[in-house]
Amino acid sequence: MQTRAALVRAAQGFIAAGKLNAPVLEITQAADVGMGSFYNHFDSKEQLFEAAVNDILDALGALLDKLAVDGEDPALTFARSFRIVGRLFRQRPETSRVLLNAGLTLMFADRGLGPRALRDITVAAEAGRFTVTDPELALSVAAGALMGLGQLLQNQRERDDAQAADSATRGVLVMLGVSPGEAEDICRLPLPDLDELMGSDSAA
Repeated sequence: MQTRAALVRAAQGFIAAGKLNAPVLEITQAADVGMGSFYNHFDSKEQLFEAAVNDILDALGALLDKLAVDGEDPALTFARSFRIVGRLFRQRPETSRVLLNAGLTLMFADRGLGPRALRDITVAAEAGRFTVTDPELALSVAAGALMGLGQLLQNQRERDDAQAADSATRGVLVMLGVSPGEAEDICRLPLPDLDELMGSDSAA
């Protein structure tokens, strides 16, 4: 498993750098493993890159699941997740670059952020908290806002990530049907300590 983990970490570095066409040899050299070891774990570079992205999606999903509260207002659940992931774009820059370079298709993967966001939007709509009739369309708009936020924070290092994440969250909540005043109140709620949260899950 150490060899697989080394290959996945190396692949994440190449994805973060936008080097999606890197040859397998270059990846194995970065991971300090032999070519034979690569094919003991993966059939192709594409399979490795998929595993590299999936590991990040699973880690982010696990991170958000740790914060889940049974019976919580789904609008609060959605907003908290959006605010936290928005901050992680600055707190975990390499992870962010992997997500941004992999593109919006990640939000519609069967693991990670997308399924959880779709669940929260659907539950909130059913509870009358969101006024959306097409949760998948709402997810696509929210995903675009999130990825746009991530790219903005990558490009503008001086921008306050917490303020930007909360502002984007407010806009998305209003788009989903929450009143501006309530959206403002929701985004003022305290978040868990992110250093402690991420320290307990270093993969995120």
